[in-house]
Amino acid sequence: MARPTLRYDKMVENALRSVVRDALTLTAEHGLPGAHHFYITFRTAYPGVEIPDYLSAQYPHEMTIVLEHQFWGLEVDEHQFSVTLSFRNQAERLVVPLAAVTAFADPSVKFGLEFRSEPDGVEAASDAPTPLPPPERAQQQDDSSEPDPPPPDKAGEVVKLDAFRKK
Repeated sequence: MARPTLRYDKMVENALRSVVRDALTLTAEHGLPGAHHFYITFRTAYPGVEIPDYLSAQYPHEMTIVLEHQFWGLEVDEHQFSVTLSFRNQAERLVVPLAAVTAFADPSVKFGLEFRSEPDGVEAASDAPTPLPPPERAQQQDDSSEPDPPPPDKAGEVVKLDAFRKK
């Protein structure tokens, strides 16, 4: 039986997806402030994505939408957002689960996030966490002694490599 592991990569992505959700929620409630605007890239074939068939055919894997001047009815809940955008001069309603989002950017403030994890239960080879080496153990100090003062700033110090060469 495989032992469960703590998937920190998924935990971090879930936390960062909450940033996307919060930004969209604030925008839904108050509109976009100043020059803020969003580029949102999502997997079009992800379960729960609802887009018109012609967009699915045109973007079978991923699609990027822009929320800037012309978007209507932005609604956000815990797991998804929906918005109406104009395609081919026709208003279309899109529903996008937050888990389908692969990238989020607000170029006005040079902010961006990229998501790489796959849907629950699906593992991509590139997403497998790389194990880190175990941390070096700190030397135990005698409790009675005072901690060592921090080392002086060594900026600009020249180190001679002769001491490390074999003679």
